[in-house]
This record gives sequence, C-alpha cells and structure tokens, in this order.
Amino acid sequence: MFSKQELAFLQTQRIARIATVAPDGQPTVDAVGFSFDGTHFYVGGHNITTTRKYKNVMAGNTKVSLVIDELKSVQPWQALGILVHSEAEAVESQAHFGPGLYLVITPKVTWSWGIEDQQGKASPKKPIW
Repeated sequence: MFSKQELAFLQTQRIARIATVAPDGQPTVDAVGFSFDGTHFYVGGHNITTTRKYKNVMAGNTKVSLVIDELKSVQPWQALGILVHSEAEAVESQAHFGPGLYLVITPKVTWSWGIEDQQGKASPKKPIW
C-alpha cells in the first residue's frame, strides 16, 4: 500500500494524530505515539482504557483517521505527511510500548503529500476495500 519513500518516512516518525468520534457525534483528535509494522499501525498509551480514543472505539465508533506529518521547512515551505482512513480495533500486542492493549489500524485509504513529489500536492491512493 505504501511506496518505498512513504515507508521510509513512516520509519522516521514517532508521533501521529488520531481522529475518533465520541458517542455524541463530536469528532476528537489526540496526539499519540505509534508504530507501523508494514501492515498495521499500533496506537497505544499508558492506561489506554481510560483514554477517549479507546472509549470512542469501544463505544462502536470504529472509524478513524490517522495523520503522520512533518514540517521540514518554512522557507521554502516543505510539508510532508500521510493520512490514513480506516477502522480501529483493540488488540493485545507487543508493539512500541511493550506488551499491552493497542488500537490496531489497518489502512484502507491513504493519501500522502510532499514525500514522493516536491510540489506538496496530495497523492490519493485507491481504496483497498
């Protein structure tokens, strides 16, 4: 699903933002640590079961968006990033925070910008569903 350049970018990043939806319909965004094994993103945290991202997913709002981005320069403007749309599920894993519960995200649709092209334009990928 990801190009060699996108995979290389993902390996240099440690912080992402995850968007979930609360039971009342309010979208929420949280900064998170993540890891990527080439197929799945793992989002964890200390006491994850107390976090709103976890509670939102467990309430049945499993659709999520994940953004991994970086601003390399402002002169000239050079923004790089990847956007993932998918669904999340809670799974026990041995990911970046060690053994524990993680939200696991398997990308369904991805976009990237500034990674493969130098124009900063979004490069949408076809959905894999």
